[in-house]
Amino acid sequence: MEEKYCENSLAPASGAEAVDFLDICKLRQSCRSFSDRPVEHDKLVKCVEAGRLTHSGCNAQPWSFVVVENPDLVGEIAKCGRQLKQNAFLGTAKAFIIILEEHAVLSPVISCFLDSQYYAKGDLGAAAAYVCLEATTQGLGSCHIGVYDRARICKLLNIPAEKQFGSVIALGYPADDVIRAKKRKSFEDIVRFV
Repeated sequence: MEEKYCENSLAPASGAEAVDFLDICKLRQSCRSFSDRPVEHDKLVKCVEAGRLTHSGCNAQPWSFVVVENPDLVGEIAKCGRQLKQNAFLGTAKAFIIILEEHAVLSPVISCFLDSQYYAKGDLGAAAAYVCLEATTQGLGSCHIGVYDRARICKLLNIPAEKQFGSVIALGYPADDVIRAKKRKSFEDIVRFV
């Protein structure tokens, strides 16, 4: 059932149940085994829309998105992620979202002091997080890929060779519904209130 929200409000529309953001964070995990079920196009659109709506420094929005859903290309991108004998599971991915770094335009006052890409890396990380969290709300699994043949991906997808990548994210329905216990530092070890 699709959530309905009031326009210009974070409150759910009448009759809709609020979603607890922390619950979504607890459910999101790196999926390394995808089922055979294909991912619906509209779910990929929602994932990219979440990335597009991400906050960014000076609202520069230094990103663009390449959604790979053609099965032949998905297979080729999966091969690009199997570097150094890593990521064998990518052969089960059903889609990829690649976030590319674009030129950021900062406000004139800030750009006098900072390089135009000063905030871009953090902005791209936030966009990737939004994509993955939206994937979770859609029942999809996601995994950031850290090792891949960037030059080969550029060639396959007609991306300029000099283009910087923000993220390569594998997507699909998880092969199982097991939510692993999160291994995180304790709240007390990392937080200080002053």
